[in-house]
Amino acid sequence: MEIYEHIIVGAGISGCSVAYELSQHTNDILLVDKGTSVAFGGSGAAGAFLSPLLGKPNDFKDLVTKSLKYSINLYKKNFPYVSYFCGTTRIPKNKTDDDKFKEYIPYMDFPYTKDNDGYFFKIGTVVNSVGLCKMMTTSFSNNRKKINTKFNFDVQDIKYDGEHWILNDKLKAKNLILTTGADVKLLDEFYLKIRAVWGRRIDISTTTELDHNYHKACSVSKSFPMDENKFRVSIGATHHRDLKDTQDIEKDNKYLLNKASEIVELKDVEIIKEYIGARASSNDYLPIVGSVINSKKTIEEFPYLANGTNVNPQRFSRYENLYMLNGVGGRGFVLAPYLAKQLVDNIVENKPIDENITTNRLFIREVKRMIK
Repeated sequence: MEIYEHIIVGAGISGCSVAYELSQHTNDILLVDKGTSVAFGGSGAAGAFLSPLLGKPNDFKDLVTKSLKYSINLYKKNFPYVSYFCGTTRIPKNKTDDDKFKEYIPYMDFPYTKDNDGYFFKIGTVVNSVGLCKMMTTSFSNNRKKINTKFNFDVQDIKYDGEHWILNDKLKAKNLILTTGADVKLLDEFYLKIRAVWGRRIDISTTTELDHNYHKACSVSKSFPMDENKFRVSIGATHHRDLKDTQDIEKDNKYLLNKASEIVELKDVEIIKEYIGARASSNDYLPIVGSVINSKKTIEEFPYLANGTNVNPQRFSRYENLYMLNGVGGRGFVLAPYLAKQLVDNIVENKPIDENITTNRLFIREVKRMIK
C-alpha cells in the first residue's frame, strides 16, 4: 500500500493550489482525481476570469479583495505564460445596476476608469484554467518539490486506522485534504451542505479582436490569435441549479451568444468548443477551509448544544488530520490560491485560519436549526 504524508483528493483549482503550496515544504504529496487529468471537471470548464467584487463592505467582499490581490501577485510572479493581465470592463446591466455602481464608489478596493457605458478595472485578468492547473502541479521552480499524481482514481471509501487515512484500501495518508467540489459523498456530515450550480462556457472563433475582457450578464475574454484572420474568444457562463437543465446545448449557446452581442459586436462567429462543469457553493457563499468537525462526537460531548448553549469551537471534536477546501463557487481562480495558502500554513505551521471560512460557522448554524 502506497503511503504519503499528504494526499489531496480532487485536482481542480483548489486541489492544485493546495498541492502547489504544500510543495514549498515537502515532496511527500499525492494529488488524486477520478478524471484523466487536472482540471477535468468544473475548473476546466470555468472561464477563469478574475475581477473585483463590487459592493459595500462585508466578509465575503473582504475575502475576495484579499484573494484577488494574492492570486494576481502569484500568477504574475510564477505563472505569467498562462495568465493574461489585460483588464476588464464591467458594464452595468441597466440604470438600476449603474446606480448601484455609483453607490459603491466610496467602497471600491481597486482603481478604475470610465469606459463608454462601463468601468475599466486594470486588475481584471483571465487565465488558461487547464494550463494553470498543469503548471501548478508540474513546475518545480522556486525551491518547490515534486508533486506526485494519480488519475482515473475514484475515491469511494475513506477510513482512519488511528494513524493514517486509508483510501479504497489502496492508499494511506497522514493528512487527508478533500477538495472535491460539489461531490461531498465521502463525508456523512449533515452540516456540510454544498450545492452545485452548473454552467456552460463556449469558445468561439471570430474576426473581431478584443484587447481586454468584458463583463455584463456574461463574461467575454480578450481575443487570442488563431491564424492570420481569426481569434479565439471565451464566453461564459450559464447558471443552472439542475444538471438536467444543461441538456439543451443549443439554447445555452444561443443565450451566451446573445448576451455577448449586448457587450461587443463579434463578427464571423463559429463555436469551436463547449464546456460544462459544476461550481460548488456553500449556502452562505463563503468557502469552507480547514479541519472537519465530527458532529456526532461533538454533540455527544456537548449535548447542551441542542438547547442553544454556546461552546467554544476550539473544544469541538474533529476528525484527526482531515481537512477540506471547498465552496469556492464561481470565483475559484480568485479564491483558491489564497485559501490554499491559509490551509497549508495551518497544517504545516499551525497558523490560524480566518474564523468566518472555517467549518465552525456551518456546524453551529445547523445545530441551531435542529433546535427549531
